[in-house]
Amino acid sequence: QVQLVESGGGSVQAGGSLRLSCAASGITVNLYTMGWWRQEPGKQRELVASITGAGSTNYADSVKGRFTVSRDNAKNTVDLQMNNLKADDTAVYYCKGPYSASGPPYWGQGTQVTVSS
Repeated sequence: QVQLVESGGGSVQAGGSLRLSCAASGITVNLYTMGWWRQEPGKQRELVASITGAGSTNYADSVKGRFTVSRDNAKNTVDLQMNNLKADDTAVYYCKGPYSASGPPYWGQGTQVTVSS
């Protein structure tokens, strides 16, 4: 059974930092493309950053230079370091894993990030 569990969210003032972590079980994160997505109320979920099995990374333009996605293979986690946070970064952040055998991708339950200006 695949499970993705996010942690590290919270409230921070603009300019601050947070580090999110996605702990995976049932899969080995370095074998798949893993992603961090976010969703604000009433808006579509959007890709923030992703990392492939080979270690290539991709970022949304809005977070380039501020966010860094990485993997800890020993802990089987995918992390998102978020620096210089802005109020626009306020959202629920989700970890996305590979597609399941039945079709839909695996998602975590989400973690709230709130940035006050």
